[in-house]
Amino acid sequence: MAGHSIPHFQNDGGHRVIEVGVKEFMCTGASVPFDHPHIFIDMGDDNEKVCSYCSTLYRYNASLKSNQTNPPGCVFHIKAA
Repeated sequence: MAGHSIPHFQNDGGHRVIEVGVKEFMCTGASVPFDHPHIFIDMGDDNEKVCSYCSTLYRYNASLKSNQTNPPGCVFHIKAA
């Protein structure tokens, strides 16, 4: 299976805020099987957006790459079956 073109993020650590380096992404909630429906989030002109499912606050940080988060470890990876 090919990788995502849109970054996916998850919050297994229960962090209140996750900084990301993109303004358009998918939130998965947590890793499978504890994930919620994977929803598209677009910050638009804002620098913060809350996921309507898990209430994680995502904050844009221009110094991060699209595959980085602060705190580290919040990038969602699809595990092969």
